[in-house]
Amino acid sequence: MGLPRTNYHLLPDNPVEQIFWGKTPLVRATSFFFYRKGSAYKYILHRLKYGGEKEIGEIMGRYVANELLPCGFFKDIDLIIPVPLHRKRQRARGYNQSEWIARGIVSVTGLLLDAESVVRDKFTETQTHKSKFERWENVSGFFSLTKHADELAGKHLLIVDDVLTTGATIVSVASCLSAVEDVRISVLTLAIASS
Repeated sequence: MGLPRTNYHLLPDNPVEQIFWGKTPLVRATSFFFYRKGSAYKYILHRLKYGGEKEIGEIMGRYVANELLPCGFFKDIDLIIPVPLHRKRQRARGYNQSEWIARGIVSVTGLLLDAESVVRDKFTETQTHKSKFERWENVSGFFSLTKHADELAGKHLLIVDDVLTTGATIVSVASCLSAVEDVRISVLTLAIASS
């Protein structure tokens, strides 16, 4: 497929894991490919996120899972948690692109998908044109658990999202999940923004 892969899943203490150091404890984290503003892959992500082509998420999720499976990235994961959209944005878009990526991963790994336990409580403007500081402020404390925390207790959860920029959204989701007893968290994003 010719994607500009990061291969971060092969590196301990990789740059994605370093983004979260001191912010939230993680078992492991990676992003599959580099997302550069002028690249052809901007078009793929734009079609997934704004073009109504949710199936691209599932295709990409399967592709990523097939590459990461042999190295043991999914070892000990119990549930996949896609980063939720606010119900207003999901209604307008018609789907959650992160959930479609997660569905592709599930189809390859056989892991369980949990798109119900975490919700986005507050509606925010798009993060696309925000500064690093504004991104952190924009999502702080915006997620909550819907299920009784005991149902996730002791589980290893994989948070899945489309693009990693500052990590603010994932840290906010992880902070919400950290209230669960003995929970362990890993992160996988389709892409990482780079200059």
